[in-house]
Amino acid sequence: MSRSRICLLALLVSIALGEGVLQAQQTDAALRDEALQALKKAASFYRGKVASHGGYVYYYSVDLQQRWGEGEASPDTIFVQPPGTPTVGMAYLKAYAATGDRFYLDAARETAEALVNGQLESGGWTQVIHFARPQRGRMGKYRARPGVGSWNVSSLDDGQTQAALQMLIRTDQALNFKHAAIHEAALYGLNALLKAQFPNGAFPQGWDRPVEPQPVLKARYPDYDWKTEGKVRNYWQCYTLNDNLAGTVSDVLIEAHQVYQDEKYQTALEQFGDFLILAQMPDPQPGWCQQYNYEMFPIWARKFEPPAITGWESQDVLETLIKIARYTGKKKYLEPVPRALEYFQKCLLPDGRIARYYELKTNKPLYMDKKYQLTYDDSAVPSHYGWKQPARFDRIAKAYQEVRTGTVPTRARPARELEEEVRRIIRELDAEGRWITTYAGERLVGQPPFSPSFRFISSEVFSRHVETLSDYLASSRR
Repeated sequence: MSRSRICLLALLVSIALGEGVLQAQQTDAALRDEALQALKKAASFYRGKVASHGGYVYYYSVDLQQRWGEGEASPDTIFVQPPGTPTVGMAYLKAYAATGDRFYLDAARETAEALVNGQLESGGWTQVIHFARPQRGRMGKYRARPGVGSWNVSSLDDGQTQAALQMLIRTDQALNFKHAAIHEAALYGLNALLKAQFPNGAFPQGWDRPVEPQPVLKARYPDYDWKTEGKVRNYWQCYTLNDNLAGTVSDVLIEAHQVYQDEKYQTALEQFGDFLILAQMPDPQPGWCQQYNYEMFPIWARKFEPPAITGWESQDVLETLIKIARYTGKKKYLEPVPRALEYFQKCLLPDGRIARYYELKTNKPLYMDKKYQLTYDDSAVPSHYGWKQPARFDRIAKAYQEVRTGTVPTRARPARELEEEVRRIIRELDAEGRWITTYAGERLVGQPPFSPSFRFISSEVFSRHVETLSDYLASSRR
């Protein structure tokens, strides 16, 4: 082939490639515009028509006449527990970070102000915030509204106080620490959380005052009949890891340290890591339990939560230890991990899942029947509780190796990987700005009484879609 023909071929290829790049750029710009429009439409609907007192519950009927959290809710009740108010507020903040549009920051500020109005005098939050006296339930002893109620137990159950604090911290930072009420509530809540930490680093499930000092001991097996003895009436005042408390509390402490640059938050984080090391049970079951008494014996909580090794919370503890090791650079927090991973690989059920409970010493998967009697038979377990859970041990082992070798994991997904999902999210948004979910019998937070094919609006779905659109916009901008 002559040189002139080669040059012509190269020119044609170059033009084709250039046209391809231009076409791809035009497609990217068009999708980005669609994503921006969908994001604004959905957020405008949620902020303008769904919000009540600046806050949210879990689910809404399509006509917005009914609302559900843990049971049906009135327009004067909002939920703190995820996926309620803080979850929606953090989605707004992510949209603001991705777009720079003040609309989303104002929406987040309104949500944070709702949380300020529901902060208890003890410093944290409970599951709900009432703006009018409820027909059922207790009115909180709110800092911002003195004299309206008496319930003052701050809760770490199901991420309630943790989610509220994270939302306030992030909003405080986004507002450049200039909103006095939000700033004060965030610091007041963090100080209360630190006062609820025991000398061994543990946290209770709830508190209404600073905790009392207790001896620092290692976890051990009960020397009594745990099935009938050793029950603690106020178990929520003892050391708790239930419902992923380890991960959510550590996230708050890390965020507080990053935002406020105060070493006391990292100190508290390291003390918490020290407790997680202490709480690992001895061989032959080097896992963790849901709750411990002050002597570090595993104890009962609710009637369906026995003293036992827990497959679900142990995974959260392992992930938390790895997280603390990564953040602090201290490898001592990795020491319990290999032993626990080796043990739990032997605990997997035939279907690859992990049991919520394993009996102390025998290591048999432990369940309950409809009468809440302990059994090894899983055929008639109460349906409201997760007796078997997905196993994440392969992922945990990978994260462990990354920290050991100093590998930094990839966090953000590139825009190209998100495009198909973004198109689906845009396609599913209706003309009013709603993402409507059709119930198909799946397990939902709060277990609302929906019948099959019931159509509803979900705060969890809204927040997840807003965050995905925001991730795409941020990634495509980069």
